[in-house]
Amino acid sequence: MVPSGPNPTHVTITGLVQDDRFLHHVTGDGHPERPQRLAAIADGLRDRGLDDACLPLEVTPVDVSFVRSVHDETYLHRLREACRSGLPYIDVPDSAIGAESYEVAQLAAGAVIRAVDDVMTGRIRNAFCAVRPPGHHAERTMSMGFCLLNNVAIAAKYLLDHRGLSRVLIVDFDVHHGNGTQHAFEADPRVLFISIHGHPGLVYPGTGHAHERGVGPGEGFTINVPMLPPSGDAEYRSAFDELILPPAEAFNPQFVIVSAGFDAHRLDPLAPIELPTESFGWMTDELLRIAKNHSGGRFVSVLEGGYHLQALADSAALHVTRLCQA
Repeated sequence: MVPSGPNPTHVTITGLVQDDRFLHHVTGDGHPERPQRLAAIADGLRDRGLDDACLPLEVTPVDVSFVRSVHDETYLHRLREACRSGLPYIDVPDSAIGAESYEVAQLAAGAVIRAVDDVMTGRIRNAFCAVRPPGHHAERTMSMGFCLLNNVAIAAKYLLDHRGLSRVLIVDFDVHHGNGTQHAFEADPRVLFISIHGHPGLVYPGTGHAHERGVGPGEGFTINVPMLPPSGDAEYRSAFDELILPPAEAFNPQFVIVSAGFDAHRLDPLAPIELPTESFGWMTDELLRIAKNHSGGRFVSVLEGGYHLQALADSAALHVTRLCQA
């Protein structure tokens, strides 16, 4: 039984997670995943009046028991001690850390939990979580690709284990495959994970081939849509129409979570996909339509990548505009 039922159709408030404490995850000079990313998003939202149009959501540390549903305790201990010891990174050089990174990662995961809770209770209709560090590459036992805790996976497990849901859709449109999220749910038929990303033969992290479709009881509940460069808007529209929207509709999700990476933008320096800003608008519209049709509008998006500051600001602002219009 789902405790709170679909959101009432009159609830149209969009929640927004922003907090200066996310800037305290210090990655060092020259690192692409830098605090200025959130400053750019904040400027883009403010310039368009979107921060006033949204409801600010409280940010508190995550209950560690929710994190343990996705990450091994040994990894959490290593991460905590690495930050306290002043190490420059954890597991791989890409995953830079500072003294406060463990606490900031707990805040990021906690903020996403708060967002899905507020959607479940009907306080808000949908939400965008501008958090860092990002999460979708983080595996059960290790960090990868700038990611420390898998925010989206933790939130999905929370919905399944503590909110009574049985069908959660996760769509990841970051240009890099969400390997950590896939591995968290590849044997779980309660989660349909769909990722559209740069081809793994050419783009980090090298996973996300079309033949990766889940394992055991989860077979068929992982869908990967790898895109060859220089794919742009037309190719993404075709992929959505043919490969993403039909299985998402058929799954009849009770909640939609989006790993919202904006690094498939044509100006982004980290991958060879050529989307214009407008693509993030219609992709958001299509996923909001899935939420409206099947889950009473329940929808939470979580920031992942996006490293060209102006492109990130413009794309995130368009994404939030569409959430406010839903």
